[in-house]
Amino acid sequence: MIELRSGRSRAAVSPAGGELRRWCANGSDLLWPGDPAWWDASAPILFPIVGWARDGLVRVDGIARPMGVHGFAAGRTFRVAEQGVASCRLDLVDHPETRAVYPFGFCLSVSYDLTDGGLVVGFTVANTGDRPMPYALGFHPGFRWPLSGPSRQGHAVVFAEAEEPSVPVIAPGGLFSDSRRPVPLDGRRLVLDDAVFAAEALCFLNAHSRSWAFEASDGSAIRMDLDGFPHLALWSRPGAPFVCLEAWTGHGDPVGFGGELTDKPSIRLLAPGAVDHARATLSFRPG
Repeated sequence: MIELRSGRSRAAVSPAGGELRRWCANGSDLLWPGDPAWWDASAPILFPIVGWARDGLVRVDGIARPMGVHGFAAGRTFRVAEQGVASCRLDLVDHPETRAVYPFGFCLSVSYDLTDGGLVVGFTVANTGDRPMPYALGFHPGFRWPLSGPSRQGHAVVFAEAEEPSVPVIAPGGLFSDSRRPVPLDGRRLVLDDAVFAAEALCFLNAHSRSWAFEASDGSAIRMDLDGFPHLALWSRPGAPFVCLEAWTGHGDPVGFGGELTDKPSIRLLAPGAVDHARATLSFRPG
């Protein structure tokens, strides 16, 4: 585990999945630590797909290849490329095992820069191969709920901009349907309770907001500012002591999709030698 520190803030990053496993700002532990009883991850990185592929398969060059939910990055070991007192960078590069299911040359880098009260998570995706590379990227942090106090009541997610008060219905197999369901948005504010998460994740595709916040009734809040992530998603399980604020470049397969990975809606196509960047900036406001 890589330990980072800055003032009263602390973070821990695991080479397993390149995953953030702890974030403590101003003395408050904010990140969900992982518990198999609910969800054993903390902040997985999603790559080279986000969400579910139909039948657990992606098609490249006409060949169906197995691909689990959110891709394989979370199950791979990243190489520690740089490490300092308050920052680090980890890299994941293609390997014979990845090329068997995703036949592309790539380098996925994630950097963590800790400040006293904040954390900047940077992503770089490079196509090191000789043909266009389809990919999707996601950041899936879970935060402790309650954020402060003993009760999960009185917490909300607040969007920077007004969002559509409905989201796609997630069909069996995690696929996106054309149907939509209402979301109890009150202006830019969505009050959190178990009913909100009773029917899968809330996926705000092509969201207007470039920032949003998880707030408690005492005024404490975690804010997430985003660059390069067009889609936002909220996920938890009824009764669970965490909530995930996710940032995606892509999303799960539509119902009935059977095309090539390059044809998947919202997939990005990166030219040989090209590089894409994305960033999530987390900040904490005490109550």
